[in-house]
Amino acid sequence: MKSKITQTFQRHFEAEPLMVFAPGRINLIGEHTDYQEGFVFPAAVTQGIWVGIAKNKLTVCRAYSLDFEQEFCFELNSMSPKKGHWATYIMGICTQFHQAGYPLENFDLVLGGDIPVGGGLSSSAALSVSLGLALSELFAFHIPKKNLALYAQKSEQLFAGVNCGIMDPYASAFGKQGQAMLLDCRNLDHRDVPVDLGDYGLLLIHSKVSHSLASSAYNQRREACEESVVILKQAYPEIHTLRDLEVSDLPTIKRLLPETLFPKAKHVVTECARVHQAAEALQLGNLSEVGRLLQASHQSLRDDFEVSCVELDFLAKQTEKTKTVLGARMMGGGFGGCLLTLVKQQESQIFKDQIQAAYEKEFQLTPAFIEVAIGDGARKI
Repeated sequence: MKSKITQTFQRHFEAEPLMVFAPGRINLIGEHTDYQEGFVFPAAVTQGIWVGIAKNKLTVCRAYSLDFEQEFCFELNSMSPKKGHWATYIMGICTQFHQAGYPLENFDLVLGGDIPVGGGLSSSAALSVSLGLALSELFAFHIPKKNLALYAQKSEQLFAGVNCGIMDPYASAFGKQGQAMLLDCRNLDHRDVPVDLGDYGLLLIHSKVSHSLASSAYNQRREACEESVVILKQAYPEIHTLRDLEVSDLPTIKRLLPETLFPKAKHVVTECARVHQAAEALQLGNLSEVGRLLQASHQSLRDDFEVSCVELDFLAKQTEKTKTVLGARMMGGGFGGCLLTLVKQQESQIFKDQIQAAYEKEFQLTPAFIEVAIGDGARKI
């Protein structure tokens, strides 16, 4: 990809680019906890977005996308988002830099990547972080990684219209090869945890479905959590979010909350606990416990938070029938997307064939399989 971007840059802009890379991410466990300032456990992957960039002496910035085979020009003092257009992410990051007081000049840029489309690996965060790092390196701004992650988050929220959390750009910026990060979404502190899976590997099974109620359901779940906090403050005046509660508080929480709210609060409280338990299990090399926690997470997302779907539940049920998989859970917002599995590598192909046959028979859909390895975060190449 580096060679391809360099050749494309030379052909379009007749210059040598500075090159950077930012990865996508997986989230091992800790779903729908970030907006309650909870804990998540992401890791950068080896797939990502490459950006080649160089200054130009023109009155416009020029950008070329390898994926879309398209060039786009814009002026730094006259930027406006184009809904659904890839260049919106570039203008969004430029706007964040302007507002932070960084003096940008006109530039040329080529971008491309190898993140599977719709795989839940957060290509948008990888794109935003790579663009931010490219500009920081080109103009020697020396922007801290945490700031780059925050700029990427705000850019997506304001320009792309995605109400995303901090986890995705943070993981893209701070990832380390062979390590996941236990991230506190309140204070943005994290600690790295080695991920040694031995004979096992991480495999995503893409359901190839995306149900339309995802965005409205997300807002409803978020509102339910916020409403629960308001009610629970009467008994727990010191809490700010559900992350401040412990599993031992659940009997009291159940008495205080309406039946419609309690399961959602229960998920956030127990999922935060599972993040810490998974980190401890990995440090001890207890992969069976990691697998059990993945299954418990899926059950909670399915039954308590109600963000799964029949296709994901079917795939999860299939993994329970084989000793090849230690555990599996849906990953991401829900209502479609991917199942994350911890699968024995030597038997991976047999497992894929079995899953594909069962899924095609049940839904007349062919799933996609994405093997992921944990790689380093954003960097200059």
